[in-house]
Amino acid sequence: MKKLLFSAIALLCTINFAKAQLLTGTEKSSRADSLRGALTPLRTCYDINYYHLDVKINIDNKFISGSNEFKFTATQNFNKLQFDLFDNLKVDKIVFKGAELPYKREFNAVLVTFPTEIKKGAKESFTVYYSGNPVIAKNPPWDGGFIFTKDKSGNPWVSVACQGFGASCWWPNKDHQSDEVDSMLISITVPKDLQDISNGRLRSAVQKPDGYTQYNWFVANPINNYNVTFYVGKYAHWSDQYQGEKGKLSLDYWALKEDSLKAHPHWDADVKPMLKSFEHWFGPYPFYEDGYKLVQAPHLGMEHQSAVAYGNQFKMGYLGKDLSASGWGLKFDFIIIHESGHEWFGNNITSKDIADMWIHEAFTNYSETLFTESEHGKQAATDYVVGIRHNIQNDIPIIGQYDVNKEGSGDMYYKGANMIHIIRQLINNDEKFRNILRGLNKTFYHKTVTTQEVENYIVKQSGLKLDKIFDQYLRYPNVPTLEYKIEGSKLSYRWLADVKNFDMPVKVSLKENTFSLLHPTTQWKTAELGKGVTANTFKADRNFYIKLKKS
Repeated sequence: MKKLLFSAIALLCTINFAKAQLLTGTEKSSRADSLRGALTPLRTCYDINYYHLDVKINIDNKFISGSNEFKFTATQNFNKLQFDLFDNLKVDKIVFKGAELPYKREFNAVLVTFPTEIKKGAKESFTVYYSGNPVIAKNPPWDGGFIFTKDKSGNPWVSVACQGFGASCWWPNKDHQSDEVDSMLISITVPKDLQDISNGRLRSAVQKPDGYTQYNWFVANPINNYNVTFYVGKYAHWSDQYQGEKGKLSLDYWALKEDSLKAHPHWDADVKPMLKSFEHWFGPYPFYEDGYKLVQAPHLGMEHQSAVAYGNQFKMGYLGKDLSASGWGLKFDFIIIHESGHEWFGNNITSKDIADMWIHEAFTNYSETLFTESEHGKQAATDYVVGIRHNIQNDIPIIGQYDVNKEGSGDMYYKGANMIHIIRQLINNDEKFRNILRGLNKTFYHKTVTTQEVENYIVKQSGLKLDKIFDQYLRYPNVPTLEYKIEGSKLSYRWLADVKNFDMPVKVSLKENTFSLLHPTTQWKTAELGKGVTANTFKADRNFYIKLKKS
């Protein structure tokens, strides 16, 4: 259930990719994969500054038509560039300075040729006109595309979810997380008896002579392409405010009219406590200029920036289930907490490549633990984060394959959160840990990042040697195993791990009812056990997600 400095970064990405390939083998990727996932000169030659997306939705025919204006700054001299649009949608024309531009299509890439060279530093614009029947999502939000459905009263209810699948499944754009547009106008035209809710703030609703209404929403903050969205239906709306760290934050709620009576108290119960918790742990909400909206959606949920998608049926937990099996997961509405957590990790801080999507999901998954701690205390939070481990598969590395739009293991959620929890234990100072989380959101405010940048920041701010921990948990499917043997009062121990010379400290029961910090390496070491600790009672502190192996 986002986002996006180059030569040094490219080298680091290559190193990370090579590590993953040692485990999974060289994965074959297609030309289409590379066109979608790689940062070629046809993409890096221009930096997106502004979009005006203008789309009319014909619900009866499941047909869309409209245009998108690209305003950009040239980062080098060029006369060709690439934007993206799924090949089932027709490019009607591309207009530059009043004239049509020639182009060719290759899979879902559109390669445009300009009549003269665009000079580095130049600010230019072109507009793409397009139309067609968009891909219909088979299982949204996991399987992307349009959602055409009806509410319980039989009214049309339409939306889109496209993370990973590609925003270019419904609108032309530079479909790569590394380049977020600085601001954007979203114009969605729908039948006049329906409403549209999109990202940002509503500027106007214009009645059209053909029986349609155009809703114009302006996004003042940078936004990644898969977060651009719309919700079309018959909605009830109410507003509120939250007195946050940066002043008054507007809160807007949009529920289907038929569900508004139950939505109101259910949403009120979690939103303000969530904002209080996350501003404490992560820093100010990152999009005060655009406000916070919670919108009922015809799918489970998505982190659509400033317009969070909600589809959890007004139940506690995840559709009424506790993902942690601890009991604490039923104390809050999972979708409100998780998808709103993405406003900080995923929307404020976005990975440049989807291979690094753990940056979004691990921290956001851990936000559930932090919210539980804010509301119910540290013991409850520990129960929660330990409880979610039963969802971990340890199948493939968490980091995916770079440059081909391929994410890694779903373990980026639960295993990623537990890795962060381990690092918190090693920092052993919650105020310092909190300042690191806040510092990430301040340092990388409205930016796109790489795994290495995030790792380096945490290492520097913590003062700890964490590189081997990141390597083991992110780049290999296995968790480290603490092998041990006990002879009398002597404990012998060592790490078994994929990472060479792995040396993560860990807390174990050297004394009865007490945990002490050991510093194992991949070589055997010894320690003295206190009375009452035997081979049957020896254990690791549950805050450390590792395996134990009795030798």
